[in-house]
Amino acid sequence: MKHNKYKAVIFDLDGTLIDSMHIWRQVDQEFLGKRGIPVPQDLFAHLPQGNSYIQTAQYFKDRFQLSDSVESIMNEWTQSVCYHYEHDIDLKPGVEDVIKWLASNEIPIGMGTSNSYDLAVSALRQHNLLVYFKTVITGCLELKGKPFPDIYIKTALELNVETKDCIVIEDTLSGIRAANNAGMHSIAIYDADAEEHRNQIVAEAAYYAINYNEVRDYLDKVL
Repeated sequence: MKHNKYKAVIFDLDGTLIDSMHIWRQVDQEFLGKRGIPVPQDLFAHLPQGNSYIQTAQYFKDRFQLSDSVESIMNEWTQSVCYHYEHDIDLKPGVEDVIKWLASNEIPIGMGTSNSYDLAVSALRQHNLLVYFKTVITGCLELKGKPFPDIYIKTALELNVETKDCIVIEDTLSGIRAANNAGMHSIAIYDADAEEHRNQIVAEAAYYAINYNEVRDYLDKVL
């Protein structure tokens, strides 16, 4: 690590740092099932661009004509998955080594996620990684969600680093687009849940990695 071309690394959370996407499918089933609503096959097909925690809750409220407030929907989701984030959601293999390696080289680390702040912090605490993150920007803020760049621009601001000097590690197409729209250098990490968009992710990301060994090798070349 000697180039210093980039000055900070920003991670997404779900599907990037942790294997958690299956939990959210379960939450959708439980949440709608309690209200007697079957999960439609096109559940997220009509979700407007920008998928922050707040915006997704508003989408559920509007689409299913729910009497629940947006805040109560978010709270219910958080309560449903809180135990898992605190106890039994695994890190992607190799993530911890990459984070500690970045920290040992004094590269500032941030997080930009559409998830809630409480869940993001719980996930990092579970794996004793919170101490390495200088900022955690989440979908609970009044920011446009990914693929809009707002979350990543805010993260860079909190890290006191220009957007052009940031690397973002993401697993989804909307996340890669958010990073690119922010003028950041995007690295895609493989996640099975993003398989349907894999070709597009490969095409749009600056680099595509199958695992974190490949991520570390690449970072060593560009940082």
